[in-house]
Formats: sequence, structure tokens, C-alpha cells
Amino acid sequence: MKDLHCHLLYGIDDGSKTIEESISLLKQAEEKGIDEMILTPHYVDHSRYVCNKEKKAKIFKKLVNRAKKEGIKIKLYLGNEIFFSTHILEFIKNKEVQTLNKSKYILFEFPMNNIFHNTNEIISEMVSNGYSPILAHPERYRILQSHPDVAEEYLRSGVLLQGNWESLNGKYGFKAKRVLKYYLKRKWISFLGSDAHHDYNLDEKKLYKKVLRLSKDKEYTENLLYNNFTKVINNEDIEMIR
Repeated sequence: MKDLHCHLLYGIDDGSKTIEESISLLKQAEEKGIDEMILTPHYVDHSRYVCNKEKKAKIFKKLVNRAKKEGIKIKLYLGNEIFFSTHILEFIKNKEVQTLNKSKYILFEFPMNNIFHNTNEIISEMVSNGYSPILAHPERYRILQSHPDVAEEYLRSGVLLQGNWESLNGKYGFKAKRVLKYYLKRKWISFLGSDAHHDYNLDEKKLYKKVLRLSKDKEYTENLLYNNFTKVINNEDIEMIR
């Protein structure tokens, strides 16, 4: 099992606060069957979540070394969950933010309660510059909860969708659960992640069965849970679902 989105890089956002907490969460993840994980701390311009790429790399190295000493075998990679901004490409160029494992893939999030008017323009700019944007947890945004088919517009513009697997368990409420199930039925989701901050919950067998039951497609289910992650790590293309 792979995890594309979590907040286990300690001390720089609202996730894990200490290296000890990160190690504890990594052990929990390994017990649940996770063998590869991208650490994706928040980057929010004009906030306290602005740890730059260089500082993140130093913290990441310390965590990787400590995890090895603890006998943790999870392969760790570094990225960011970037709060949507007109300056995303500038942040990458200035080494403020990290694409997923230095690939072309960019994990970003919208504000929960609204979407910027120039969203399509910025997404088009990312794609035209060779990047593949991944929208984190689309099921959690108010506008997509009210109008879930709006996500199809993003798919057509080159955006991939990453759902939170705990949405299927109701962690973020009924609306988020309903929307994620709707997207999985239509095979619009390309990844599922934990979005873990301070706990780690996963039942891989149950998750596999839920996705398979909703999608009715074994190949899609295995791509979603395993193969697409590997393509991100290797900077390979992922077939767009439109």
C-alpha cells in the first residue's frame, strides 16, 4: 500500500510536532501495510507554514536516518501540499516548494469554502509548463460537495484527483463521503491518501473491497491504490480519466 499525501514531516505544519511523533506514526503506518509514502507538509503563502525546500530537506534527512535506526522499512519521499496561489510556479522556481519526489507532479489544495476566479488560468499555466497538478481531497471542498460535476472541468484541463481514504469512513462528514463515492464510481480519482496528521488509520483489505465495489474495475482499483503512486515516484505519465 502506498500513501501519496500525509503530514508526518515534523515541526513545520499542523501535522506531526516532533520527530518522536513522526516515528510513532511511521510505525503505525508500517503495521497497517504501508511500504512507501510521500511526506507532503503544507505550504501556505503569508502564513506560518512556509518552510522552504532547503529547510524541509534537512528535516527530511534527519527523519529518514532516525527511521532507519528504528528499523522502519517504509520508503520515504518528499513533497508539499501547496495552498493554491497565483505564485505556484514562482515558488517552485525559487525552491520554496517541492514537487512530489522532484517529479512533474504538484500536489495542491483549494480553500475549503471557495475557489479563486482565476483557477483555470493558473492550472493551464502549470500544465503548459510541463507540470501535472494533483488536487488534494476534492470531496472536502464545499463547492464540489454542492456541485460534484464541476470536478470534470478540472479533469479535462489536466488535473488529477487525490481523495482521502478516510472520507469513505465518514471522517469528514456525510457530504465528503457521498462525493468521494460518486467520483470513485466514475473512476475520476487517480490516488487515495491518508492525509494523516496525528493518527494513522487504514484497513487495506476493506479499502480495496470498497474501491472495487464502487468502480467495478480491478485494474482501476490496483492503479489507484498502488501503480499510479509508482508512476509519480518515477515521473512517468498517468493516463488521464476524462
